[in-house]
Amino acid sequence: MGNRLTRITTRTGDDGTTGLATGTRLTKDSLRIEVMGDVDELNSALGMVLAHALPRAQANWLVEIQHDLFDLGGELAMPGESLLPEDRVVWLEERLEELNAGLPPLREFILPGGGPAATACHLARAISRRAERHLVRLAREEEVTTVARQYLNRLSDLLFVLARFLAREAGDGEFFWRSRRLRESDTARGKD
Repeated sequence: MGNRLTRITTRTGDDGTTGLATGTRLTKDSLRIEVMGDVDELNSALGMVLAHALPRAQANWLVEIQHDLFDLGGELAMPGESLLPEDRVVWLEERLEELNAGLPPLREFILPGGGPAATACHLARAISRRAERHLVRLAREEEVTTVARQYLNRLSDLLFVLARFLAREAGDGEFFWRSRRLRESDTARGKD
């Protein structure tokens, strides 16, 4: 395979446009480019999660997901193409069930936190949800694969459960949300 990028600075985007893999040029603020940027940001956020010490299995999962996100980015860069197979959604569901089986049921909302790796995972989850929202909006205007939408939806679920898992693995635990009323009640009773 030859070099994909021989020059990084091309100046072709100086006019506020960028090129898709098909050669089509779009404005940099177009919705398709926005979704592509979200997917790129999500992939980078997963790199931040991977910068922490993680159990080997979960680290390997995240690397696989990063590859999937490049496939998804390719789909977005080549409208009409389908590069992310349906079995990748099933794979995410299997990882989700595997992780969730070892966690206690969630009876309260949790606050993002639980140690550096878990916190980075929560951030990746939030970015995944944003990417999904933008992809759904794009799907109202242009053709987008069902698999792409399903993948981002399952991925945000997996990242939530992975954050819970990582918080417990690190020994930091989870911090449950408490309403203002409960917090004020505790303060009044001296339970700070």
